Amino acid sequence: MRRRRLIPWIFYLNLTLIAALLGYKVYLNFFEQDFAANHAVQVKQIEALLEQKAHYRFAVLGNINNSVGIFERKIIPLLNDGDYDFVVSAGNAVSSGGEDKYRALFGTLSRLEMPYLLTFGPGEESRIGGFRFYDHFGPYHFSFAAGNSRFTFLDSTGTTDYGWQRRWLDELLAAAHADNHFVFSAYPLYPVDYSGLLRLDDDYLFPEGARRAFTRLMENAGVDAVFSSELALFDRQTHAGTDYVVTGGAGGLVLNQGRSRYHFVAVDVDGERVTLEAKPLDIGQHPFWRTAESLWFFIYSLFYVGYLNFILLVAIFIAVAIWLYHRIFTEQDYYPDFDIDPDADDGTPLRTVMFTNNYLPFIGGVPISIERLKRGLAALGHPVMVVAPRYSRQADDEADVLRLRSLLPLGKHQEFRLANVFSVQMARRVRAFKPDVIHVHHPFWIGRAGQLLGRLLGVPVMYTYHTRLEHYAHYVPLPGPLFRNFISHALVKRFANGCDAVIVPTSSVEEYLRIIGVKKPIFVQPTGIEYERFAHVDAEAVSTLRNRLGLADKRVLVSISRLSREKNIDFLLDGLRLLHDGGEHSAHLLLVGEGHDRRRLEARAAALGLGEHVTLAGAVAPEDIPAYCHAAELFVFASRSETQGMVVLEAMAAGLPVVVIRSSGIEDIVSQGSNGYKTAPDVTAWSRAVAELLHDADKRRRMGRQAAAFAAGHRVEHFARSVLRAYRYALAVKRKRSGRQRDKNA
Repeated sequence: MRRRRLIPWIFYLNLTLIAALLGYKVYLNFFEQDFAANHAVQVKQIEALLEQKAHYRFAVLGNINNSVGIFERKIIPLLNDGDYDFVVSAGNAVSSGGEDKYRALFGTLSRLEMPYLLTFGPGEESRIGGFRFYDHFGPYHFSFAAGNSRFTFLDSTGTTDYGWQRRWLDELLAAAHADNHFVFSAYPLYPVDYSGLLRLDDDYLFPEGARRAFTRLMENAGVDAVFSSELALFDRQTHAGTDYVVTGGAGGLVLNQGRSRYHFVAVDVDGERVTLEAKPLDIGQHPFWRTAESLWFFIYSLFYVGYLNFILLVAIFIAVAIWLYHRIFTEQDYYPDFDIDPDADDGTPLRTVMFTNNYLPFIGGVPISIERLKRGLAALGHPVMVVAPRYSRQADDEADVLRLRSLLPLGKHQEFRLANVFSVQMARRVRAFKPDVIHVHHPFWIGRAGQLLGRLLGVPVMYTYHTRLEHYAHYVPLPGPLFRNFISHALVKRFANGCDAVIVPTSSVEEYLRIIGVKKPIFVQPTGIEYERFAHVDAEAVSTLRNRLGLADKRVLVSISRLSREKNIDFLLDGLRLLHDGGEHSAHLLLVGEGHDRRRLEARAAALGLGEHVTLAGAVAPEDIPAYCHAAELFVFASRSETQGMVVLEAMAAGLPVVVIRSSGIEDIVSQGSNGYKTAPDVTAWSRAVAELLHDADKRRRMGRQAAAFAAGHRVEHFARSVLRAYRYALAVKRKRSGRQRDKNA
């Protein structure tokens, strides 16, 4: 069982390794110190070293292949300790021409205590590496004189036209006056016996047509030696007085026996006398272990930037293997646990702590929903504490509310306060309350703090999905499409799956959560309303309100919402304009609510010629809202960001038929033609439905009665009992799992 618990940790450790190593490769490619035209620097140093110097030594090696094991750890120390003036790579210094390989090679060569030069070979050219070679080191073919010698580098890969190189070399040799001449070509110019080597093809030679012309030029000019690297062996041939040396033992897959040994070539120049000597590495191991080490170093070189690429590959394989193991061999139970009885009640009061990013006195659907649930649970004998931001004006007698100091108010009207979730007092107060359940109402900030505290305390965490975050992209300092189409849904999915159960107000919201990938138990429970308070209002108070607002002779349409973009109030103004154009000149829109869009909406109403037909009542105390509903004949609503539309239910409780736009939440509570009308987001269709109800008093009254009857089934008492049932389910599941875990550990 401990092994099972260890597997997820190994999985996440591998994911961390993958992220770290990929980050390192990004750093290596984009942030590591750059280097350019490095050969110019190296040639200048070699020229200075050999100036007026008749005797000197240099080393030639090939097939470094980014090999840490051989070149960096074994050959470089020998070169640094030896009496060598400079080093030349005869080709394939990198395992491929990738940018990371070049940067890794540069770091390795920096360990040399002498200048160095590279021959352009197939390793340097691969993966569009030629561009990088030219940028980091210099031309593919070049020549320079130093001391009494000339050093010429050919491009044997064909990147540079062979005809052009042959003409260039012909002119160079004709004009050369050096005592000694050394040429470097990655591909050999004469066939070599490579029997016994692990090669899948015989394409190792300088191209047939060109090599005869090149060898004739070099032998006629008396070139001392030509060095190549393509084969993993040492070979020396002499043709017409020119030595042709293949040295490919500085890395890669070397058999480490016979001619295929790790080695480099020491070149001793004393005046016109040139001595070549192969310097094999004396590893001194049993042939089996030498071969095994050679194979390992070859693999090592393939995955350089050192061993990091190798670890990256292994980590990816492990992570994929664990993922496949869980997908294939772990039994999945997709059905609810029917042994759990959510209706079991032993009479013990449940202690609940609710976490919310906004709360009274801030007026909004979420604060009102939380307040009603809190009072409903308290009436049933279940203690509740609320953790919420601190506001400038709030009630003094809040023994059951923990206010967090605001770090930063956000929004023009401070709709959202960035509360101090790092408060030690919060953690202490919540722990001292000894909650049985943590109930969070937002998937971020204070809600996230509640989720983490629930895990620390080992109690179930419930999440109520109140808000369609994608409709609030204009509040977030991120590209709108990125937040609206990806981040908002990913945030909700991850947070909900991190809780023990989710409460949603409507079935359409449950469907949305399932679509985005939420797998935790979901309970559909509409927020309760104070039905009696909305159903029964003093008629004289309503009459007084209509007179005060100048609505005595108006056909009033009321809407209750925050004055902000996501509430789609512009749609209501456009609909009212159509009503007036159609002859409904007494239709008047009463907007209840406050928000940062107030001035813009006032200007828009004036621009539409509706200044006298729209009343912005501003913020209204919750206890006064029922009177505003009874002052109207219809309730209208255009928001598409609701998860339930609690104000729609409250208007129904006041006996108002409703005309709304189809959207999640609204779809589940408005029955077409029974308690109201729901239309597409089409101003013409919406205004036609409003006009129909204004014209037909009998239909309006009948639908009003049916709306009130529907709203009566959503009383706060029923709401609190249903949420309590969800709490008990989550508690029972948590206890059952804890019992199983104890049995496994026993």
